[in-house]
Amino acid sequence: MNTSELGWFKSSYSSAQGDDCVEVAVTEQTVHVRDSKDVARRPFAVGHKSWVHFVGFAARA
Repeated sequence: MNTSELGWFKSSYSSAQGDDCVEVAVTEQTVHVRDSKDVARRPFAVGHKSWVHFVGFAARA
């Protein structure tokens, strides 16, 4: 899959300047994550279950 074709979005907590943020794109099988400052770098992907665990952990931190 060409990740440039994915529907990337940033968190609503991102600053107005758009810096220091990650972008996420969700597909049926995976959640793709990339650095918004370096979109040329290959993103990584995790399964939905792993993403839910990560977001839950981050919310508690």
